[in-house]
Amino acid sequence: MLTQGLVLVGNHPKFNYTLETARNIAVTKTPVLICGETGSGKKSLGMYIHQNSARKNGQVQMVDCSEDIEEVEKSILGFRDETGRFNRGVLELANGGTVIFANIDCLEESFQKRLFTILQELPDYELDVRVIGTTSKNLSKLVGAGKFLRSLYTYFNGIQIDTPSLKERGTDVELIAKHFITSLAIENEMGSIEITNEATQKLNDYSWNQNVSELKNFISKTLNNVEDNVFNLEAIERGERKVEVKLGDIDEEGFKLMSLKDAEKLLIKKALVHTCENRTQAAKILGVSIRTLRNKINEYRSEGTSYFVNLR
Repeated sequence: MLTQGLVLVGNHPKFNYTLETARNIAVTKTPVLICGETGSGKKSLGMYIHQNSARKNGQVQMVDCSEDIEEVEKSILGFRDETGRFNRGVLELANGGTVIFANIDCLEESFQKRLFTILQELPDYELDVRVIGTTSKNLSKLVGAGKFLRSLYTYFNGIQIDTPSLKERGTDVELIAKHFITSLAIENEMGSIEITNEATQKLNDYSWNQNVSELKNFISKTLNNVEDNVFNLEAIERGERKVEVKLGDIDEEGFKLMSLKDAEKLLIKKALVHTCENRTQAAKILGVSIRTLRNKINEYRSEGTSYFVNLR
């Protein structure tokens, strides 16, 4: 189940209010729309709602609407594999539990009406599922622009809850950083890691545009630079110098020089960011097949490239 090992860390009033609201709405069956910036913990909050509901002993399943439409359809409706065995979709698997539709704003327009019909017909198939959607976009504006189905927006927006960004949460940065340092150190068998006051201040000074997910990724990288089990300013600066070296090769016209492979990787990343990580649209922009794009993503993920490792 997706809730295994879920830990939400923070003491800021905005964060506490969000958790309190989540606990209050957990007792209802109404669909929930969780809004917030990328990396602010929307999926985790969805799982938290499930954990605090009467459905907590049921399954919680997730479908990522930024995947290509065929994968989304398979996840929802189920599919028959090469052996002829039918694999049930998330709505059947989570009967009595919860389904989280992550990045609902990235759902293909051609599939939005079909999904709305499916959700409306759940009782006809005796499926009792709590539905949660997450988005980093303003769905109301997308509806007004004709890019998101109004009836589907109304369905998900029975209750809306917002996740505060990391820059709104003050000293929670320190608490979350210490949590990640401890958990990642244990995971990597590094023993106990001490963080200095100077390093803590440095982390507080950063602008975490990708929020908690960026902070976790930063901590993970910086741990590779730690000496004598001390997470200090020197460890952070060693990582920064590595980045500066990589960014230093600029030609006389102001272009960054890089290998063809790095250029390819950068273009793929930019296409995914531009399309809200919708792989079908990104593949069209890049002029490649969805299979080629998927293979490239898996290649970069296996290499440990941070963006692709954390790609939804």
